[in-house]
Amino acid sequence: MSGPERITLAMTGASGAPYGLRLLDCLVREDREVHFLISKAAQLVLATETDVALPAKVQSMQAFLTEYTGAAAGQIKVYGKEDWMSPVASGSGAPAAMVVVPCSTGTLSAIATGACNNLIERAADVTLKERRQLILVPREAPYSSIHLEHMLKLSNMGVTILPASPGFYHQPQTIDDLVDFVVARILNLLNIPQDMLPRWGEHHLSSDE
Repeated sequence: MSGPERITLAMTGASGAPYGLRLLDCLVREDREVHFLISKAAQLVLATETDVALPAKVQSMQAFLTEYTGAAAGQIKVYGKEDWMSPVASGSGAPAAMVVVPCSTGTLSAIATGACNNLIERAADVTLKERRQLILVPREAPYSSIHLEHMLKLSNMGVTILPASPGFYHQPQTIDDLVDFVVARILNLLNIPQDMLPRWGEHHLSSDE
C-alpha cells in the first residue's frame, strides 16, 4: 500500500465542503483509516453547499459517515472538538498525515501561531511538531497580506498550501469534475492512487500518433 494508512481529515468553515466529502469518500475506497474532525462552522457550510446534514453527536456522526461512504466498521473515527484524549492530540498516536479541507483563514491563522483552542488546531500542531505531512486547502478570494504571511510561514515549516483552485486543462464538464481535480491533487501529494485525473503527460500523444 502506497501512502499513509492512517490520515487525519479536518473540515473547517470555509466554502468548499464538497472537497472534504469527496476526499473522505476516496480515502475510504482506498482502505485508509480516517480520523475525522469537523468544526461547527464547517457543519453549517456543509448543510448549505450539499444535501448532507451531519448529526450533531459524535457517535451518530460516525455511524452516518460510515454508512454514507460505505466504510468498514471502525474505518472512520470521529472526534469532538475537545476530545483531548483522542489519538490525534498526541504525537505518539496521531496519523502520519493530516489534511484540512476546506481550511478557513481563521484555522490557517491558528495553526500558524500555534493556537490549540480546539482539537483541529491541536492535531495540526502535533503534525507540525512531529514533522509529519500537513496539507492545508484554503478557499478564499482575495487573500489579504495576513493570509499570505501565514501561508509563507507555514510553507517554510514544510506545510503544503494547496489552494482550492481547480484547473481546466482536463476539460471539466461538471462541478464534480472541478471538485475531483483538487481532490486528485491532494491524493497525489499523499501518494495515494487515484484515477480521477491523469498526471500531466500521461495521455499525451506524440506528433506521429
